[in-house]
This record gives sequence, C-alpha cells and structure tokens, in this order.
Amino acid sequence: MELRHLRYFRAVAEELHFGRAAERLHIAQPPLSQQIRQLEAELGVTLLVRSTRRVELTPAGQAYLERVESILDAVDVAGIQAQRVAEGRAGTLAVGCVGSATYSLLPRFVRALGEQLPDLEVSVHGEMLAPAQLAALATGEIDLALLRPPVGSTDLVVDIVRQDRLFVAVPEGAPIGSAEGVRAEDLRDAEFIAHVGHGRSVMNGVLATICAGAGFVPRIRHEVAETSTLVTLVAAGLGVAVVPEPTAALGIAGVRYLPLKPDAPSVDLAVARLADEPSPAIEHALAVLRRVATSA
Repeated sequence: MELRHLRYFRAVAEELHFGRAAERLHIAQPPLSQQIRQLEAELGVTLLVRSTRRVELTPAGQAYLERVESILDAVDVAGIQAQRVAEGRAGTLAVGCVGSATYSLLPRFVRALGEQLPDLEVSVHGEMLAPAQLAALATGEIDLALLRPPVGSTDLVVDIVRQDRLFVAVPEGAPIGSAEGVRAEDLRDAEFIAHVGHGRSVMNGVLATICAGAGFVPRIRHEVAETSTLVTLVAAGLGVAVVPEPTAALGIAGVRYLPLKPDAPSVDLAVARLADEPSPAIEHALAVLRRVATSA
C-alpha cells in the first residue's frame, strides 16, 4: 500500500464517481479502478459498491475514509511544517541576553518575533554575562547572544545592534550630581556596586576605565552577577553603579539615573551567533532584531 492508493480512494469516495475522480486525479479511469481493486484486495474488504448507475461506500469504506482523511491531512501538514522549518519560519530559537537589555530590548524583540514568526518557538535566557553566553553558544544551549563586546572568538559572527549611553544609578535622595548629570571625578569618594570582575563582565572593565580616566580607582563594596540585584543594592543605599541607560527599564523604586557629564560615554550592544551554522530561522530573527533595535 502506498499513499497514492489512499489518495485515489479518497477522491473516489468523495466524488462517488470513477470518471470524475479520474479527471480530478489527472489519470485514466481504468488504472484508477485497478488501483482501488488492489487496495480492497490488500485490505480484504469491500470499500465501494459499484453499479452501472452509482458508486456507494460500504460501512467499512466509510470507516476507512475517516481514517484515510486523517492520515492524508497529517501528511500534508507534515510537509507544510517541514517547508516552514526549512524556510526558518517555524522551529525553535533560544536567545541569551545581558542584564540591561533583558528588561528593555528583549521583551520587545520576543514580542515582535511572536507577531512576525508565530510558528517559531522562542525561549529566553536573561541576565547572562558574556562568558556564560559564549559558552552557551558553543554548546548549542542558545542560538543568539545579546551581549556587550569585545568578543574574543573567531568562531562567531558579531554585529553591533545599538549603542547605549552610560548613566550612574544613585540612591534616591543621595547628594550626588543633579538632574543634568554627574561628572566621573565627583564619584571619587563613592562606594560602588559593580558587576563581577576578573573578565566575567564587560561592565566591570567599563567602570574601571571611566574611573581611571578621572584619576582614581573605584572602591567596590559589592560585586554581583545580575543587573536587577545591582540596582536593588543601589536602591538600598549601599552604593552607586555605572549602568547602560536601558537599565532604567527595571523600574526599581528608590533609584535615580544620572547621565555622565560632559558627554555621556556609551557601550555597544551586539548580537553574536556561530559562524559555521547558517540558519534561516536565525536570519529571520536577526532581521526582526535590527528593526526592533533601530525603532527604540
């Protein structure tokens, strides 16, 4: 038995006429009749009652038709699904994201993916530092990494998505700076809440560079891995923190965000993926990401 036998039977059962079914299938009537007889012989049952005036389904034929329709519909759906996966419009996509973008860009990106690629199942891994994202890319745990460069790997394709201005998060009411901003040298005596160091966070290096430019080494009171924890400690009055501007999307009460003066420096946000695994789904997702990032 082959799928064509089932398709032939469905056509005859729906038309209840061999001539019309043959025309619909674009084959001659005698071969169609022969194929139906072969099917009945293999099953050992009569599916159709033929007379000179009409063709009717037997009870067995009616029951068989219901199953045949389900099988053929499933085959058609499977083919469509395979095509959509091959085109990158269905399947799975895992995205990793650095802390500050987890609360700003990531929600809009995932929402846009849901609207534009509804058959693509997206999972997110937020609050991931760059080294963790690079390791997850290598193992296939994630497909795209939203992180802060530099990225020291030749196995990846890295594109800059946008630039984020740097702000200083300070406790509400702290006598630091003004609404117009704060100078780096004014933070000389401040205690800092920082992202973890030793190469695990790009932002730790950014903080050191800014303070060095102002002629001092930051006094770090706490090091944390998650941006949400960092801002929470600032709100608790335990120190200040240098953060990308989108961190304000966290909306934690008790924190003010002041731009660094005179000209707030910025940090890049990049998207990275494996260079040797081109994927239509990833390409579609990147196109969506670029549109979302530039419309921010």
